[in-house]
Amino acid sequence: MSERIQQPVKRTLTMEQLPPLVGKELGLSEWLPISQDRITRFANCTNDDQWIHTDGTRCAAESPFRTTIAHGYLTLSLISFFVEQTLELSDASIALNYGLNKVRFPHPVVVESQLRGRITLQSCQAIEGGIQYALAVVIELQGTQKPACAAEAIFRALR
Repeated sequence: MSERIQQPVKRTLTMEQLPPLVGKELGLSEWLPISQDRITRFANCTNDDQWIHTDGTRCAAESPFRTTIAHGYLTLSLISFFVEQTLELSDASIALNYGLNKVRFPHPVVVESQLRGRITLQSCQAIEGGIQYALAVVIELQGTQKPACAAEAIFRALR
């Protein structure tokens, strides 16, 4: 088992270099602050304006978190951003989201939290015109042991 990455790192690899790294941690992103503005904009884009995301006054009085929390799907939507910060396939003309497996939200993300992505290569296989690879993405929440999100993200990189 390889040592866990401790500092933000981005790897630039070719598609040919990826398969031998199955089971290895590939990268760690920078911390990303989750502001109320980001949460509110996500609520507006998705029409999910439930009070636990948008009403700080009500949350202070009624929510067990005493403040607003980010949408689980906001946290999930950051996977592509965190992967882009940690992995570049230099010979791919495009990388596409192909799907997700095993998505979980073990810990809520309160407003003003910091998140980062820890990326591990789970599988990689050749497909016509490129490769398909699965990444274990753990979205870490600063100051907690439990992650905000854990998912398997599947991508296709094409030449």
